[in-house]
Amino acid sequence: MAETIRINTEEYNEEFSRKLKVGDSVLITGKIYSARDAAHKVMTEALARGEKLPIDWTNKFVYYLGPTPAKPGDPIGSAGPTTSGRMDAYTPTMLDQGIKGMIGKGSRKPEVVESMKKNGCTYFAAVGGAAALIAKSIKK
Repeated sequence: MAETIRINTEEYNEEFSRKLKVGDSVLITGKIYSARDAAHKVMTEALARGEKLPIDWTNKFVYYLGPTPAKPGDPIGSAGPTTSGRMDAYTPTMLDQGIKGMIGKGSRKPEVVESMKKNGCTYFAAVGGAAALIAKSIKK
C-alpha cells in the first residue's frame, strides 16, 4: 500500500506541488478557504474593476465546498465537495492570484489545466462519500 503524503497548507509551495504525481494519496492539514462559483464570479469581477480581494490568495488552498445546514453548536453540516467545473470560467484568473491548491470533484477544462501548470497549482480530488468526516475537521 502506498504511503500517504502529508501536506500542511501553511508550508505548501510550487516546488512541492510539482513533486506530486497523479494518484498520490494526500492528507491535507492547515487553513483551507471555501469558495464556490458565485464567490469566484464576484472575485473575478472585482479584479476586473481593479479592486482588492478580501483575502490574499498567495499560496492558499480553496475547497469547492457544498455544505449542508449545521446542527446546533456545529460550525457546518456535511462538507462535501462540489463540482469543480463550475469554477472553470474563473479559475485561471484566480490561479493568477497565487492559489496553490484546489480541492473538489470532477474533471477540469484544458485551459484550467494549462493555468495550473503555469501557476504551479495542484488540483486535489476529494474523497467521495467523506462529507460528514470532512465536516468534523472544520473549526469555523
